[in-house]
Amino acid sequence: MAGRAEPSGPAACGGAPGLLPVLLLLLSAAAIIPRGDGQNLVTEDVTVVEGDVATISCRVKNSDDSVIQLLNPNRQTIYFRDFRPLKDSRFQLVNFSNSELRVSLTNVSISDEGRYFCQLYTDPPQEIYTTITVLVPPRNLVIDIQKEIAVEGEEIELNCTAMASRPATTIRWFKGNKELTGKSEVEQWSDMYTVTSQLLLKVGREDDGVPVICLVDHPAVKDLQTQRYLEVMYKPQVRVSQNYPVQGLTREGEPLELTCAAFGKPQPTDMRWLRVDDEMPQHVVVSGSNLLISNLNKTDNGTYRCEASNAVGKSHADYMLFVYDPPTTIPPPTTTTTTTTTIPTTITDSRAGEEGAIRSVDHAVVGGVVAVVVFAMLCLLIILGRYFARHKGTYFTHEAKGADDAADADTAIINAEGGQNNSEEKKEYFI
Repeated sequence: MAGRAEPSGPAACGGAPGLLPVLLLLLSAAAIIPRGDGQNLVTEDVTVVEGDVATISCRVKNSDDSVIQLLNPNRQTIYFRDFRPLKDSRFQLVNFSNSELRVSLTNVSISDEGRYFCQLYTDPPQEIYTTITVLVPPRNLVIDIQKEIAVEGEEIELNCTAMASRPATTIRWFKGNKELTGKSEVEQWSDMYTVTSQLLLKVGREDDGVPVICLVDHPAVKDLQTQRYLEVMYKPQVRVSQNYPVQGLTREGEPLELTCAAFGKPQPTDMRWLRVDDEMPQHVVVSGSNLLISNLNKTDNGTYRCEASNAVGKSHADYMLFVYDPPTTIPPPTTTTTTTTTIPTTITDSRAGEEGAIRSVDHAVVGGVVAVVVFAMLCLLIILGRYFARHKGTYFTHEAKGADDAADADTAIINAEGGQNNSEEKKEYFI
């Protein structure tokens, strides 16, 4: 019995001296109680967060008014019936009856963790134990980021540390609503664990202003998290839009107005217009982000580029200009308005927006040409007909006078007027 506090508790109660032998006998019997043989005792394990309150309950299923006792992991008596021999005011009696001994322990610490024994002094005595497990939430949760400001395309390193927890915590990473995978390391110091998770993240312009969240999974705490907002610098994004003509079809003699818009971080400070593979026409007017051609002609055909730059880099957007002939007929009215814009590395053709109008104009022109050709062919046929009618072939025969009554051909020739002298005048003519 050496080293046990049970005998000293009851003796210090100020009770009658005659009770001491009885108590010593009971405590001596408790020393030989087999562990876990509490057939008539019921209790439950307790899990508690450090600093909270743990409640230990020793219950008797079939009470026979036997004495109930509660001991700590060092086998010191906490309560004997409703009496507390142990001088630790954190233990308080919650309920005592013939069928239950319920005790609370406030401000629980790691040192309170272990097995607590319920004893029932029956014949034979009974004993059962309950285990108190103490959880310690992380003391601190910190995100350390390798670079406060990153450039798009870079890979940055983030570290999240959860210090002094019990058991070891699990760290999860999120970028916005998307969960990411990190690599964790666990260090143990005495009964505590420190966990560090590393996340490698390749950032883009879409990550600028997005929160990176470090979240802790631990039984002692809920919704424990910390976050850092990413700051990402990126080169400009350039777009070219056509303000006029609104319908998109660029014709000779009409004006053209383009606008260039650029967005980046930091905001672009340098923006300029140029003509790809050729010099900018002298009549082109550039004013800031706008380009204006007041009177289009075929020499303006080509690709016009808007360039913008900032501290990160340079980007551009192209606009392909094709100048059409002025309309020969009034195109049918249309209620469809198409504005053509360009994005980086995309070439926009001004012909694309008015394909329907071009078809209607082409149909009118083709119809006119066909009508003219048919009319010309009809006129040509009429002229040729009249010409051949006027110059139709004629055959003339001059007969000799006086040859009608001749008996034969020789006599007719001789009797012909003028005889042989006129024979040479008998000629045939074709006109």
